[in-house]
Amino acid sequence: MKRTAFFISDGTGITAEVLGNSLLSQFEDVEFEEVTLPYIDTEEKVKATVDRINTAGAQDGVQPIVFDTFVNAEFRQMIAEANSFNIDIFSTFLKPLEQELETKSTYTIGKSHAINQIDRYKARIDSVNFALDNDDGARTQQYQMADIILVGVSRCGKTPTCLYMALQYGIRAANYPLTEEDMEANDLPEVLKQHRSKLYGLTIDPFQLAAIRNERRPNSRYSSLDQCDFETRTVERFFKQNGMSSINTTNFSIEEIATRIMADADIARRIV
Repeated sequence: MKRTAFFISDGTGITAEVLGNSLLSQFEDVEFEEVTLPYIDTEEKVKATVDRINTAGAQDGVQPIVFDTFVNAEFRQMIAEANSFNIDIFSTFLKPLEQELETKSTYTIGKSHAINQIDRYKARIDSVNFALDNDDGARTQQYQMADIILVGVSRCGKTPTCLYMALQYGIRAANYPLTEEDMEANDLPEVLKQHRSKLYGLTIDPFQLAAIRNERRPNSRYSSLDQCDFETRTVERFFKQNGMSSINTTNFSIEEIATRIMADADIARRIV
């Protein structure tokens, strides 16, 4: 079954997209064609959007699903008249909150993604810069400043996880790739052992690792299944030898990996 899902807003559309995707992900048997339409902030744009929704419904033979976060009440009403199943996120959640808090919402466009506190914004940017500076073991001398150090073989998800934690939560995350030289030494390098409390291991299914590496270096020893199997088995042994917490990244998204690590390592989320 195929359904078209629209995420629409007079702002960035990020809230509609994130919440809408979270809800739609629970329906694995339905194929969704997702359409995000941000900054629908004029009457002309809203009318064109209604036409697009109606056209999609006519083509699919079933009404589209629409998630919207319109601040403008007039635009919300216009969208509600489309031939679609509408979920007005702001009205759904803000009205009960207004009653509970006994005050009216400001209904401000882009409020949830605005730079309201410059200190928080700078902390996030500083954390991203830290993650980039300390990618792939580049500057081990800065590890004393890290909140966490991800350790694992090449291409197991260390870099994107560090960047996600930095950008979303202001976490200073470094990562260290274990090389063949490290594995021949039969233990973690001393530069990591000095920061034992900050270490967290990432591992991955060797078949998945081989597939990922083949995209980068096809038909190489680096991407061979034997090499991937050897490396993953070796690093998992290192993790056990050193009593390190670890996660197998094979079946998780970057968002899931990051949040699981933060929960397991008890790292506070700095950015909200």
